Amino acid sequence: MANFPFINRELSWIEFNARVLHEAEKDSVPLLERVNFLSIVTSNFDEFFQVRVASIKRQLEKSPDVTEASGLTPSGLLKKISARCHKIIGAQYDLLNEKILPLLKETGIEYVSSESYTPSQKTFVQGYFKNQIYPLLTPLRTDGEFPHIINQHSYVAFLLGPMEGFRVKEDIFSAKKDSKEAVAIVQIPSDVSRIIWLPEDENSGDENASARNADSNVKSCRRFTLVDDMIAAFGDSLFPGYALKESLIFKVNRDADFAVDEDAGANFIQAMEEVLVKRQSSFPVSMICNSTSRTLSDYIKNKLHLQEDDLYCVDGPIDLRSLGKLADEEIDGKENLQYPVWKHFYPVDLPSDGQLWNTIRSHDVLLNVPYQSFDPVVRFIQDASQDEHVLSIKMTLYRTGKNSPIVRALEKAAQNGKQVTAFVEVKARFDEQRNISWVNELINAGVTVVYGIVNIKVHAKIALVIRREPDGLRRYVHLSTGNYNPGTAKVYQDLSIFTSNQQIASDATFFLNVISGYSAVQTMRHLFMAPIALKQKLIELINREIQQSSPENPGLIIAKMNSLCHPEIVKKLYEASQAGVRIMLNIRGICTLVPGVKGVSENIRVISTVGRYLEHSRICYFQNGGEEEIFLSSADWMERNLDRRIELMFPVTDKQVFENVKEVLNMYFNDNTQTHSLKSDGTWEPMSPAKDENPYNVQEEMYQLYKRLNESKESKPKLEFEVRRG
Repeated sequence: MANFPFINRELSWIEFNARVLHEAEKDSVPLLERVNFLSIVTSNFDEFFQVRVASIKRQLEKSPDVTEASGLTPSGLLKKISARCHKIIGAQYDLLNEKILPLLKETGIEYVSSESYTPSQKTFVQGYFKNQIYPLLTPLRTDGEFPHIINQHSYVAFLLGPMEGFRVKEDIFSAKKDSKEAVAIVQIPSDVSRIIWLPEDENSGDENASARNADSNVKSCRRFTLVDDMIAAFGDSLFPGYALKESLIFKVNRDADFAVDEDAGANFIQAMEEVLVKRQSSFPVSMICNSTSRTLSDYIKNKLHLQEDDLYCVDGPIDLRSLGKLADEEIDGKENLQYPVWKHFYPVDLPSDGQLWNTIRSHDVLLNVPYQSFDPVVRFIQDASQDEHVLSIKMTLYRTGKNSPIVRALEKAAQNGKQVTAFVEVKARFDEQRNISWVNELINAGVTVVYGIVNIKVHAKIALVIRREPDGLRRYVHLSTGNYNPGTAKVYQDLSIFTSNQQIASDATFFLNVISGYSAVQTMRHLFMAPIALKQKLIELINREIQQSSPENPGLIIAKMNSLCHPEIVKKLYEASQAGVRIMLNIRGICTLVPGVKGVSENIRVISTVGRYLEHSRICYFQNGGEEEIFLSSADWMERNLDRRIELMFPVTDKQVFENVKEVLNMYFNDNTQTHSLKSDGTWEPMSPAKDENPYNVQEEMYQLYKRLNESKESKPKLEFEVRRG
């Protein structure tokens, strides 16, 4: 690895979160969407600390001197992570306080912290606290054994002292009989709304309030506070006889990167549930708090055995996901503060009523969500569950969401006497509890459930329906780059294909039998499964491009994915670049490859698209000397996907679908408004239109494309794309 440039995986991921923050910085993005991007930054960092930073900390304990591919030791990497995270989180709160909150106030939505309560607001909040919040709180002493801080839960800490003019008898419950100060903590209830709307308060303390209220052209302001602020302001009522000296709102991220006991056998589900319990009490990784009390932040940090680098003190609400909930609130004129509504169009080549079998039998059907509706996927399973000619349904389930109509359809199918097999991955991180619930429900409904393969996750997305027809049994297959989740299908961009191609169907049958049974031989010819054949197939495809490339006719590889960090694949792409192969990569998140290095990667271009939709599809194109090939996949080019997961890569064989996918892929490389370009020094530069260029937003262009198709679907035109090639 030392022979070619390599960006550290964790540092590369942090830069992805910086690109998310960049969306929040754009004045062109509607205000509540900017708030949402701030919320996403917070959510992303929480998972990053729980998983990636926790893993590095464990590595520091076990192998402190081992260096990773970019040459960093665990301690050196943690230093770099902390420095960059502190900088981005600082910029996040600067943006919140200097731009977002003032702009919200201008539009009539004002956040009021506890320090800014007017007398009438304070009276209201105090009453609300007393009646709605106080009964839910449990104060905890800290002078004995320090209370357990639950992962990802918010708390308020209080520094208490003797009440002036009040003689306190010895506190018989305190372990420190001679202490004049005490520290207590209170967990903020997680099952109450964090946003509390304040009553209208014309006498808000603003000397210009009367003038403003008299001006009919000025929008009236709705004000809100957070439960966190309420508790910090009035929580001292929990400690009779003590005076509140300081308070601190904080949250702790704990290690969530540990696995279930794969040898648990029949008790696997129980073992998985034990993992979820352990996640709440694993070692602390980081702590975020407001900046109101250095005394308390140091005290808690030391009690949790955290280092200074692990502490993130911010000026504002510690969990910006609370502000992200503003989008769910009833707010006048909210539609002007959010993205314009984009319809999810029903595919023009599928019947909007009646069964789908005839269409899929005649030709493959491409689905591009969320521009197109996810409904055909739901209908595919629902129709199969009710069709008297359907004999069997088999499918994988990784992340399905709440109240899944697909799970309900599988249950209905089993109740209707069909043979139904569901491969439910209960090890899907942070969805484990939900998937365990699905396992129990499906089993009770009569579904055969396979819910674990030892030491490996099933991440492939595939559904197989077997139907008896006049000419015999016919198999219908759905293959996807994304999850069977109607909720995320509204915001995640993914591609999937419906097909009855019998070669694909034969491989699909074999694949599903393999992951439920035993197989020592890989006999699939059209589907490529990780960890057995997918990585090797990618290497073969890149090698073929190298062999066929010449100065007169250079090879071409175009790929889009979430992450690229598999060392073997990165090295092979470098070799291809050195052989003159042109390589165009759109990598949403992690990219450890360094483009544009003379003699190594000068033929590689790397961009990243971040916008209103999460780019999630995985597509790869190989020129193959003019005999072009395109594959879709559930797998990113990462070690975990190619070496430690069950994944699928599948070819696009239908001629029309092939052309559609190819042009969709090319469109991403025309974007000059939602895209960053990776430079040879490892930095990302936002792209903007040149002087002679018009703005090109690939997501907007994609939406307009499907809108035009929907408007003209009566004539069923050939799917055409207008693409500017650069």
